[in-house]
Amino acid sequence: MGFPSFVVKKYISHKGDKKFISLISLITIIGIALGVSIMIITLSILDGFESTITRKVINFNSHIKITSFGNRDLERDNSTMEQVKKDLDGHMVSMNPYLSKLAIIRSETHSEGITLLGVNAGREETEIGSFITKGSLKNLADSSMAGIALGSKLADKLFITVGDTITIFSLKNDRIPSPTNPPAILQFKVSAIYQSGMKEYDDIYGYVDINMMRKLLGLGDVVSGYNIKINNIALADSLSNYLQNDLRYPYYVRSVFTLHRNIFTWIDLQKQPIPLVLGLIVIVAVFNIVGTLLINVLEKTREIGIMKSLGAKRRQILSVFVYQGLFLGGVGIIIGNILALLLSYVQNNYHIVSIPQSVYYLSTIPIEINLFNYVLISFLALVLSLLASLIPSFVASKVKPVSAMRFD
Repeated sequence: MGFPSFVVKKYISHKGDKKFISLISLITIIGIALGVSIMIITLSILDGFESTITRKVINFNSHIKITSFGNRDLERDNSTMEQVKKDLDGHMVSMNPYLSKLAIIRSETHSEGITLLGVNAGREETEIGSFITKGSLKNLADSSMAGIALGSKLADKLFITVGDTITIFSLKNDRIPSPTNPPAILQFKVSAIYQSGMKEYDDIYGYVDINMMRKLLGLGDVVSGYNIKINNIALADSLSNYLQNDLRYPYYVRSVFTLHRNIFTWIDLQKQPIPLVLGLIVIVAVFNIVGTLLINVLEKTREIGIMKSLGAKRRQILSVFVYQGLFLGGVGIIIGNILALLLSYVQNNYHIVSIPQSVYYLSTIPIEINLFNYVLISFLALVLSLLASLIPSFVASKVKPVSAMRFD
């Protein structure tokens, strides 16, 4: 054990009638630990919000959506699909057609307006599969009676559940009703109920099998658009712009960030105050370390003078207080990381803190445990601990032995 390390150990664990130094060290460690844990949890909550909401939006809309200008139907064109696959070569994960029509849904007692969405029910992975709370999507294409998946809010409004029968009223052949073209009146069995926490989806959309929907509404081989998933969401904007330039009219290509600009703008707004909050926490932590070490210098002025008179060099005295600052910062950082990890685990598993779902699209605060946040905050805290130690260390190294021996 070197001389600076030996002295630091004595200062930190000082016992006897002067226990104030140990108490101040403990308070400093607690302050650093709280600051580190708060910074980590803050960033983790923001990451959790962004990833959870993004995942929900993407599950309903995918990364890139191709529709037509004016929301008109598109004829299924294999050459267009091949062109899209060629343009997205190496990036595309899946490309699924969908059909969208306005309709009225009626239960025994209530009626509501909805958007009827036809999807490929034969696929195990669908847009809403991860949000199903009751029933299953496998029965959407049932031969005896077509199935439908409804949002939980819509189901509550209609007082229905899985297994109930509802009636859908919609345009047939996509034309205004007439004596020769009456409206389509369809009966569906509620096969599944989903809950995403996003009113925009839970209260409006009803999902049915796309082939069944074409048949019942008298539509040909048309689609309202295509949902495309890619392997890197960061490329969604650039790839959608590239597709738009290549496909041109009548195709209208938009990324999920364009379709839901309001949601992602809201997420960005949540991040803007974070630098200010983190800055204030950093300032408090720095003052904690500086204050602790300055008090230590004052308390140990006589000891510093004795060490200098015995031959301790200025560099060794400076190292003593730098090591002490790093020790306090290091212990606080470790405790802060453990505390942040523990609180994150408790929140993610037991949902202690809840929030209004109608405002935040979530019922509980999501926390994403990201190793990068832990490493980044720990590194910054350690650097700040080092910088905060330099001022008291410089003061201690400038103490003159004669003045220190007479200091009381």
